[in-house]
Amino acid sequence: MIVRILGEGQYDLADHALDALNGLDNQIERAIESGDEVMFRLALEGLLAAVRSSGTHHDPDSLDESDLILPPPDATIDEVRELLGDDGLIPG
Repeated sequence: MIVRILGEGQYDLADHALDALNGLDNQIERAIESGDEVMFRLALEGLLAAVRSSGTHHDPDSLDESDLILPPPDATIDEVRELLGDDGLIPG
């Protein structure tokens, strides 16, 4: 699976890594619903850190399409709210 962090690049992740990412995605959704900026910031940073640590950099010269697109680390609650689908940022 290829995950893009906007403004940063793409990472290759094993499909089994999605379980851990979904928990962090749920935290982001709860923070957005409650308007909790501190919880939102911590959850977003945790999600992006998990992608970076469990993934490897995807070849920057590749034209492969991303399977998931995540917001940049400086995204606001409102920006991320617009990106949320029915399943959050990460389907499943």
